[in-house]
Amino acid sequence: MMTNELEVGKSSQMEMFTLPVNAAAQKKIDDVHEEPIENEDLASYLESLSEVPSQSTRLCGYLNKLGGKGPLKRCKTRWFVFDSRKCHLYYFRNAHDNSPLGSMDLSNAAFNYCLEAEEGTFEIKTPEKDYTLKAKNKEVMMYWLQQLQQKRWEHDKLNHLLEGDLPTSDPQPDTPPAFKTEEETNEFLDPVKIPTGLVGEEAASLPAPLQPSTLSNISLKHLGTEIQNFGSKTVLQFCGNKPLRENRTSYEEMNQAASEMSGSPSLPKGEDTSVKECHLEVQKPLPRKTSTGGNLRNLVNFLNTGPMWQERFAVKDGTSPAELNKDVLRLTRELNAQRELVKLLHRALEAAQQEKRACGSFLTADDSTRLELVRHKVRHIRELENRVCSLEKERHEMEQNLKLQQTHVDELKQHAQLLMDKNHAKQEVILKLTEQMVAKETEKPEFDEVIATTLDELRTKVSHMQDVQEAYNTQNKFLNSEIYQVTKLWQNARDREKALSMKCAYLEARYCQIESKYLVMLHKLQNISGQDETCQEIVKQFIAEQLKWEIKDESNLAVGRICSEHDEYGFKLVSSPVQDQNILAKIQALERKSNDLILGQEGQEKNIQVRWENQLSGKSFGELMPSPELKNLIRNGIPKEHRRHVWKWCINRRVRHIRERYGSNRYQELLKLCKNKQQAASKQIELDLPRTLTNNTHFSSPSSKMVQMLRRMLLAYSWQNPDIGYCQGLNRLAGIALLVLQEEEDAFWCLVAIADCIMPEDYYSKTLTGSQVDQRVFKDLLSEKMPRLVSHFDQYNVDLSYVTFNWFLVVFVDSLLSDILLRVWDAFLYEGTKVIFRYALAIFRCNEEDILKLHDSLAIYDHLQCLTKNISEEKKLMNIAFVEMNPFPMRLLQNRRTVHLEKLKAELRELEKIRVEYVKDREEHKELIAVLSEDEEET
Repeated sequence: MMTNELEVGKSSQMEMFTLPVNAAAQKKIDDVHEEPIENEDLASYLESLSEVPSQSTRLCGYLNKLGGKGPLKRCKTRWFVFDSRKCHLYYFRNAHDNSPLGSMDLSNAAFNYCLEAEEGTFEIKTPEKDYTLKAKNKEVMMYWLQQLQQKRWEHDKLNHLLEGDLPTSDPQPDTPPAFKTEEETNEFLDPVKIPTGLVGEEAASLPAPLQPSTLSNISLKHLGTEIQNFGSKTVLQFCGNKPLRENRTSYEEMNQAASEMSGSPSLPKGEDTSVKECHLEVQKPLPRKTSTGGNLRNLVNFLNTGPMWQERFAVKDGTSPAELNKDVLRLTRELNAQRELVKLLHRALEAAQQEKRACGSFLTADDSTRLELVRHKVRHIRELENRVCSLEKERHEMEQNLKLQQTHVDELKQHAQLLMDKNHAKQEVILKLTEQMVAKETEKPEFDEVIATTLDELRTKVSHMQDVQEAYNTQNKFLNSEIYQVTKLWQNARDREKALSMKCAYLEARYCQIESKYLVMLHKLQNISGQDETCQEIVKQFIAEQLKWEIKDESNLAVGRICSEHDEYGFKLVSSPVQDQNILAKIQALERKSNDLILGQEGQEKNIQVRWENQLSGKSFGELMPSPELKNLIRNGIPKEHRRHVWKWCINRRVRHIRERYGSNRYQELLKLCKNKQQAASKQIELDLPRTLTNNTHFSSPSSKMVQMLRRMLLAYSWQNPDIGYCQGLNRLAGIALLVLQEEEDAFWCLVAIADCIMPEDYYSKTLTGSQVDQRVFKDLLSEKMPRLVSHFDQYNVDLSYVTFNWFLVVFVDSLLSDILLRVWDAFLYEGTKVIFRYALAIFRCNEEDILKLHDSLAIYDHLQCLTKNISEEKKLMNIAFVEMNPFPMRLLQNRRTVHLEKLKAELRELEKIRVEYVKDREEHKELIAVLSEDEEET
């Protein structure tokens, strides 16, 4: 891989963990040393990190740093020192300064160098800024790059060690080691030897290389720090401590470095002083008792009188005449363009003024004059149109002439090209003849000398190309090493993040399990008889505390618990007024939360989510196609983020022919009809609105938005289907549609799809014929699937329709828990009414053994009332409905409905006949009573 520049390791592509260099982190390092460590290599590694770096491993030296803007942009020599605690690279004007001019955070940095740049130039790219540095030669540059890579790697591994072991599942065998040695991290490049006298403490005692002799090396951006460093040197000179001045290669605490980066003069006193320890030699500054005001004035005067201003003017005066001529030409063109623009504006202004004068005269004149002016304008318009036509003709003629001229020009160009080709051929012939003559006249020694010179040039080029190839190979090795290290750092960070998320989910599931067990224990303690009043009061107090769904912290801010009071659609998870049922409901909610977290960690939910993404990828509304795969996914439940989209598709399949018959504005027309006319069912609708989904927060207030939308939907449907008008139960169907689809019109068509398309005929009519037929069909299926249970019901004269009639009429609304209910609706909208039969049979299958244990009709009825509330395992219920209840063909269901419908109609006809006879007898009896009463009055 050969490239000039590669950028890797940006902070937007990965999250790096940085070690906070403060008292808490230092205490954590000390705690790590105090704990017993079985691995001796890890202990020695931590011990080596906690100690002050030795003299031979300190990374410091002089480098040139590119800085400034515009004509002042140049390289300035700076003294660089690496801080292993913070993984920062600090730079000073020289090795004797106390305060740094700035720093570079290398924990998230990437390194690179370009072959086309000057020798020794390399780049450090951080999330905040890119830095360009230049070493004395290539060897020093490679040493700095390798050392910075190694320091960055060690810093990341130290952060990983300080985070501690995560108590998750068994460690994977391919877990990366805690740290690597220098030999292991340098898999691509051989280690570069330390350049003698150019890096380390020895470089501090030598004069700075490539240091300018003028004051251009002073940083004007950090003039305050320069003055402070100059004042510190002055104090040292006044003290006369020569050994201290000569050996001073350290600097004070890092408050100056942080202030230089943040714009403030100093940091708080509590800042970390770890940078001080990583310098070459720590020396505290002497007390500054003498004033440095005179020295500061001398420095300012020196800057004002120095050669700095001459250099600035030299840069400006050094502009070449060619560049000045280009600027003059550019400005001249801009001036001409502005002049043309001014002329156009003048013309537009004159035209506007003329129009204004014409309009003014038109307004002030009488009718005849205005008519004349209008006629004049019409004539002028005609003249202009004629002129435009003539100009258009002239333009066409000129275009034709231009085409002819262009054709003629092309012919001339071809002729000129032929002449040039002939001339070129003649010149080639002349050159060949001339070469032959020169070759004959030239002697053989001269020819050999030319060959030797050519060969030398070729050898020089080959040698140069080999050097270039070697340089590119070295660059590729370095970039491969950089990519490898950055990839490893990213993988380590990703693995740590994944492990932390797994740990959080595990702890949350464990917490739910513990709280559930605690509630079970309290419930059992409450039911134990023979306890004294004190124990009972304590148990009641604990139960009351656990039933509070929200707590408040010290700052009076609401903090939600692990299990909230409402689900994502607004349904209450605990809605029973009885305290015992309240506790049991909360236990079920905690168990569901724990099961969901465990399933999420096992990967089942993620697998279903991936399958849904593949099914819906790149498809808009209406592009889904029925398939066995889609049917299986819907039976397992539609994810919340896709449920609205899939429901709309299922509903549109059912009502497409109805919408095409009435048009796209059918719902708006029905709303207008509701405003203009009174519907007979409006009174019953108003009575049922407060009783709709009472366990949902969106329908708790009569003035809520959902209630208003529900009223309009039910009134519109009463006009859409006058045969039904309104039936109790439609309000709950429409409420569920509103909660999921969110749009009023979409929910209306969902109600139409259920009442007019999915459900059988006369299901919501006044006689409820279809509902009664389904109850008889369900009893037949129940006797086939669970004969023992049906015999048990018959033994105690239990009527199942007391419970199941409401299940079928409203599709389990207000019966099942919200998450199970929505899964039932997912399959119901896609497959139809047989889903209701499947889930009803599955509910009885789950409770079959419990019901068979009851031997009292009242106990059985009480158990049937809470039959669906005891079901919380939706996976188990779904498996029974779609696996154990098979086979379940729709043809069998239709045949059973036909048979029972005929029987029911015969029974209704018989009842109607009996009613007619009763009415006739009652009328005759009334007449007889009237005759007798008249006879009594006469007597």
